[in-house]
Amino acid sequence: MHYTLNQLQVFLKVAQTQSVTKAAELLHLTQPAVSIQLKNFQAQFDIPLTEVVGRKIYITEFGKEIAEAAAEIINQVNGINQKSLQYKGQLAGRLKITIVSTAKYVMPYFLSEFLRRNPGVELLMDVTNKQRVVESLEANEVDFSMVSILPQKLNLEHIDLLPNKLYMVGKTRSSFDESRSLEEQFDELNWIYREKGSGTRQMMESFVEQNHWAIAKKLELTSNEAVKQAVIAGLGFSIMPLIGLKNELNNGDIKIFSVSGLPMATMWQLVWVKGKKHSPVAQAFISHIKKEAATLIQKNFDWYIKY
Repeated sequence: MHYTLNQLQVFLKVAQTQSVTKAAELLHLTQPAVSIQLKNFQAQFDIPLTEVVGRKIYITEFGKEIAEAAAEIINQVNGINQKSLQYKGQLAGRLKITIVSTAKYVMPYFLSEFLRRNPGVELLMDVTNKQRVVESLEANEVDFSMVSILPQKLNLEHIDLLPNKLYMVGKTRSSFDESRSLEEQFDELNWIYREKGSGTRQMMESFVEQNHWAIAKKLELTSNEAVKQAVIAGLGFSIMPLIGLKNELNNGDIKIFSVSGLPMATMWQLVWVKGKKHSPVAQAFISHIKKEAATLIQKNFDWYIKY
């Protein structure tokens, strides 16, 4: 057999995602390139690694065993590379982070300089929902997470990074009766919500409850990006984090409406399980954040802080 490390990596990612398309996206390869590597890898075995039912790919029992072996080999190779870098005095290893979806507008700015200074560090960052973030912390699967509302049932340590400010937003030319105050019409408007369990949804529901609104017209979407596009399309109003609206506000696609009690604010926080034994990479990242956070915020979020 003459399979390559690249073929092992491709097959492992296909096995993990059960999708050639998703594997290609995560590996930053084209779908045909992944298909060719998968075909060449399969050709070295007499027993099928995968099977296609309908249009979905499934991993056979034999394929699952090969995937486990591939994961071990890749981890060993990564370990060799890390030891080589460490021997030369460079920081090396993996940094595993989960973040809620809106944090994708925040977290990369706290990572970029750290990764530039430490090319031997491999970043594994999962942008997901709040439930999955909490699960990753509970299972001790990650070094850090980023949330704007601390999970109450977990004992966490945290570093405050940036306020998370939420405003009422709508299309620039919105359909409501301008002869009456906006507050008088809240119950009549179409409202766009995040899915249940979302931190943004939690904040919006809290505000609605405080104001005793009886919202009847509701649309529920599963990401802030989807909510934003729905607002731009004129499907309704929402209460959204300012952090993801910079371009739309500058372009005039979205308008912030002045409402008593808004903006509401939570705090973006880097969190980890209390008592966690950090790797040298994780320890270095904490030191980087504590030292550089103020400078990074001023450099990248000056517009946001002043808004």
